[in-house]
Amino acid sequence: MKKVTLLLMVSALVSLVGCSKTDNYTPAENISGEDIFYTNCTKCHKPESGSVMTLSAAVANKDAIIQKMHKGSMSMPAFPNIKGEPAQRLAEFILSNSKTK
Repeated sequence: MKKVTLLLMVSALVSLVGCSKTDNYTPAENISGEDIFYTNCTKCHKPESGSVMTLSAAVANKDAIIQKMHKGSMSMPAFPNIKGEPAQRLAEFILSNSKTK
C-alpha cells in the first residue's frame, strides 16, 4: 500500500512540474481566445462538463485572469507573451465559458 501511495505522489509531482515555470508561447495578433485556450491552456486545464474551468470569485474577472496569465502561480506557468488583444480575447473566452465557485 505504501508503494502505491508513493507512486501516486510521484506521478502527481511530475504532472505539476510539467505545468510550471514560464511558457514563451506568443500568439498571433488575430488569434481567437478559444484557439489560445485549446492550444495552450488544455495542457494543464482539462475542460469540465459544460465549462472550460471553474474560477474562484477572486479570479472571475478579466483583469485577474490576465494578471494570473502573466505571473502564473505555484502550478501554472506564466505566459508573459500573451498580451494586448489576444490576452483580452482569452480572458473573455475563459469568463464566458467557465463556472464560478
